[in-house]
Amino acid sequence: MHNLRPDLKLIADMVEPGSRVLDVGCDDGALLDYLVREKKVDGRGIEISQQGVNDCVAKGLFVIQGDADNDLAEYPDGSFDYVILSKTLQAVHRPQLVLSELLRIGKHAVVTIPNFGQWKVRMSLALRGRMPVTKALDKTWYNTDNIHFCTILDLFDLIEEQGFRVREFVPHTEAGKRLNLSPRQANWSADQALFLLER
Repeated sequence: MHNLRPDLKLIADMVEPGSRVLDVGCDDGALLDYLVREKKVDGRGIEISQQGVNDCVAKGLFVIQGDADNDLAEYPDGSFDYVILSKTLQAVHRPQLVLSELLRIGKHAVVTIPNFGQWKVRMSLALRGRMPVTKALDKTWYNTDNIHFCTILDLFDLIEEQGFRVREFVPHTEAGKRLNLSPRQANWSADQALFLLER
């Protein structure tokens, strides 16, 4: 049995066994490995770092080096049942295009984001006057991969603007505890949020 980080387990729980899955920004392949072994998915991955690709290949995973901004266009329409983008949307250069590409090549997109609207983030900025460092946002402004500071409500706005549908919304803590909150409440309280999207 695999031990999976709690936030990744929330993603894995949404994926149907035997599905075709693309994990974009798959890091060391922990989620993809779990899905392949435990849910018997036909899994593929894209990872920007060479170390991440090496880690994935060492696990026997089919992963190529590439990035979400430029390489999703290479996949045909409807190639996958699920395309996963975990804590990566805020780090891409063209989030609107990437979101659109996810739902062009996949029937479903599973997207998770750190929530920059969470109260600790707001209070840190308001009281200290500096970009916050929290458990969920654990790097300083000059060494973070995050280039777009998005809140839960911001992502809801973009999803609506693009005409996509939120099939499931799961706000949660950094430890993966689900929070039964409305989007507005979650925007204040949740460290992260998971969206299951469809066209």
